[in-house]
Amino acid sequence: MPVYRLSSIVYRQEGTLVANTPIPADIMLDLQQIKAADEGTKMSTSLITDQHLVQFQAEGYTLCPAFFDPHELAALRAELERFKRAGLGRNVATDGDGKTHSTTKVNYQIIPLNDKSALMQALPFAPKVVDAITRLIGAPFVRQLDQIFLKPGRTGAGTDWHTDNAYFRISDPTKGTAMWVALHDATLANGTLHVIPRSFLETYEHERDPNSDHHIHFHADDSRATPVIVPAGGCVFFNYGTGHGTKANNTDHERAGLAFHFLRTDYIPPHYDERQRSALVHITGPEATGGEREYGAVVADAWAGEVQRLTMPP
Repeated sequence: MPVYRLSSIVYRQEGTLVANTPIPADIMLDLQQIKAADEGTKMSTSLITDQHLVQFQAEGYTLCPAFFDPHELAALRAELERFKRAGLGRNVATDGDGKTHSTTKVNYQIIPLNDKSALMQALPFAPKVVDAITRLIGAPFVRQLDQIFLKPGRTGAGTDWHTDNAYFRISDPTKGTAMWVALHDATLANGTLHVIPRSFLETYEHERDPNSDHHIHFHADDSRATPVIVPAGGCVFFNYGTGHGTKANNTDHERAGLAFHFLRTDYIPPHYDERQRSALVHITGPEATGGEREYGAVVADAWAGEVQRLTMPP
């Protein structure tokens, strides 16, 4: 939360004096001007341009190829390596019956992430993430889900066609978005993310995926799909109604995708039970506590510090 120092008195951004003393009218005017300038600066440096927004609204997805910088990417990869060493994920690929776990193909899923990593707790609160999600779907919003899918070289299996709303079931799928982060360069050869443009305008009947122990899928015409080539650190944003999937990794090197899902607060389904609601983390809005309510500690300003901690030389 930005803090402004005016006339040797510290005020918070919301316009309340730290000592709970009313702010004089002339200082309040100065504060509002500074706040407006600050917001203008943030908008001018936003990673989500008007072109991104137009594509997201019309096509259902958009690509930001350089969203996370090299230090942030290194921190995310460091956590992935730690998850792997600790065996925190599992292979969900099956041999075509939806039950028997495969010994020849691997779709390694780590879910959730926020109970395993302070970095993953902090990421949704990072200013660039808050700005991107706010521009794409509006505010206030919650973080709904976080996970990683890792596809080893040669044995990595794809995740078949599906829409996120087949799982989340919100009334308007354009009010939720996934943020799919390439932890390694995602190419045609290693099975990058594929999307079906404008598919959020349609509905798809899903059924159990026989090549996964719990996923659902739909049958799609691959000729309608667009592969999205994503450099490491880049992000693809796509709304909850956009059909998407990944392909097999036919290279010698692993590929991992990190996915966060965000939902506008006013579209949280009323039918969600206490378990589903308790999994939501309020990122912005009146119910947001910077993570204190959900995690027992404020993590809203922890992103930069966690990145530094994970990337400092030993």
